[in-house]
Amino acid sequence: MAFDLKSIRKNDAIAAPRIMLYGVEGIGKSTFGAGCPNPIFILTEDGLGSLKVDHFPVAQATDDVMAAIGTLYQEKHDFKTLVLDSLDWLEAIIQREIETRYDAKDLAYGKGALIAAEKWREILEGLDALRNDRKMAIVLLAHCTIKRFDSPEVEPFDRYQPKLQERSNAVVREWADAVLFANYRTIVKKDDVGFNQTNNRGISNGERLLYTNERPAYMAKNRYSLPDSIGMSWDEFEAAIN
Repeated sequence: MAFDLKSIRKNDAIAAPRIMLYGVEGIGKSTFGAGCPNPIFILTEDGLGSLKVDHFPVAQATDDVMAAIGTLYQEKHDFKTLVLDSLDWLEAIIQREIETRYDAKDLAYGKGALIAAEKWREILEGLDALRNDRKMAIVLLAHCTIKRFDSPEVEPFDRYQPKLQERSNAVVREWADAVLFANYRTIVKKDDVGFNQTNNRGISNGERLLYTNERPAYMAKNRYSLPDSIGMSWDEFEAAIN
């Protein structure tokens, strides 16, 4: 490929988004996915509950996930969004397959994490094919965990992040156009308990938000110049991009 002035291009449209959405249990991650344009779910856990959406059978192996991606790529359909639910259950499948295939000595010194990261890259390449060639939006759902973050600037602190092994988390996070953290809006109320002392307590009105930019309390990012928080629905996400 020649790289000269004639090869310069300018984007004239926003490509279908690649979203990694994680959050606290029960907040409605699958419901968000169900509200995306004409979604099809690849399931690695049976977490849809009463949601009536199109989905493949629950995947038992990474080959099942790749087969579903291949079906969506090769066959004619009207689906516009692929929702993978969930990443951490898929990671458990990947880890189980690695432990079955390799001896312990083959996985020593962090080699297991490297093998897992390569499997993630293979899956993400398949998802990119759906996005680039079939114009499908990609939504990856994950649970969250609280981990210690060792900052080079301040004392270590705890933060929310996707419930994935660190190297796998980095691979998926770098791939995504938006890493969104779903949580309830929390307001800190100070109560006077006497003797010049106050008691702080968090209260919530049940409002669910997507947090879009990195903060000490949680991991997030986006490539769309989104506001720091938006309502937890596809319509509000799409409106914020536009």
